[in-house]
Amino acid sequence: MANDIKKVVLAYSGGLDTSIILKWLQETYNCEVVTFTADLGQGEELEPARKKAEMFGIKDIRIEDLREEFVRDFVFPMFRANAVYEGVYLLGTSIARPLISKRLIEIAQETGADAIAHGATGKGNDQVRFELTANALDPSIKVIAPWREWDLRSRTALLNYAEKNQIPISKDKRGEAPFSVDANLLHTSSEGMVLEDPAVPFPDYVPQRTVDPEQAPDTPETITIGFDKGDAVSINGEKLSPATLLTRLNELGGKHGIGRLDLVENRFVGMKSRGLYETPGGTILLVAHRGIESITLDRGEAHLKDELMPKYAELIYNGFWYSPEREMLQALIDKSQQFVSGEVTVKLYKGSANVVARTSPHSLYSEDLVTFEEGAVAYDHKDAEGFIRLNGLRLKTWAARNAKARG
Repeated sequence: MANDIKKVVLAYSGGLDTSIILKWLQETYNCEVVTFTADLGQGEELEPARKKAEMFGIKDIRIEDLREEFVRDFVFPMFRANAVYEGVYLLGTSIARPLISKRLIEIAQETGADAIAHGATGKGNDQVRFELTANALDPSIKVIAPWREWDLRSRTALLNYAEKNQIPISKDKRGEAPFSVDANLLHTSSEGMVLEDPAVPFPDYVPQRTVDPEQAPDTPETITIGFDKGDAVSINGEKLSPATLLTRLNELGGKHGIGRLDLVENRFVGMKSRGLYETPGGTILLVAHRGIESITLDRGEAHLKDELMPKYAELIYNGFWYSPEREMLQALIDKSQQFVSGEVTVKLYKGSANVVARTSPHSLYSEDLVTFEEGAVAYDHKDAEGFIRLNGLRLKTWAARNAKARG
């Protein structure tokens, strides 16, 4: 089987695991390896990844800045749906995987590679996301998942393999990293080790992007976010690109301790896991988007979106970004956003983001209709009597039946 593979494109971070995978691929498959490192705004210096790849003799090293594409084509479409998994999780890791996978496939096609490879473990969701994307975009491509093939079953085995093959092992100031971190422009995810017991509060040193809300500024900060057809386009009147806008919101949210989530979630592969998620900019964006929708969406539109949202979020979480049903839902969601334009003012204060004002040239809100003073002639209070009578008819019938049954 190994002899069938001549070239592999590896999703490569430059960390210990993917460096071991790189060497393992060379040894096991005796093939050429192309490394691909995506800059999704994780905030890390990516040149060390290039230097490590060169150390392994890699000739084709791809490092690409995908931040704008990530926010424009993946994050923003998801936020048009107000998508949250299990009611709270803003899907920061989930939404990054289809973009990385898409580029892996494209590079494989460009270079004539036979396979792609990823470093996701056999216990997690990411293996599903990578491979379902591959199935959807290139059914002929082979996917190599070393964690499901090799016999390196423990951290000790990994470290021994690294030392044997002279793979650099980096350690932080605590020695062995006390938890695992995944980051991109939308969020930071911390899992494992010191976070594995859900009965124990997370240590103060775990958060990466947000200050403790109790230590956040004592003075609230108010910002105005502009929207055009469901996408955020400006902050305080300044037009910004998608990635720049989310970066700015992250800074503001992090400063005010907004967007922390200590969550026990249900993984697609069948187990529960506990993690600390930080999504400062995304949390503000969700609040603001729902704020502009509150005056621009009809009740039927808004309620239908809320009914469909859990399904849409679950599709993303489970790795079905590239699926007919997600694309169908996206078309419906995008149709709903044609008049979702205007400005929303949000107050940021000690972990909270609250809408305090909203305005739109397409607003459906009529002050004349809802006023307690003399209002629109279009609404006659007497009309409510017939409305209530018709809606109450079935309840009267139901109650009469029940009373008769009780004797």
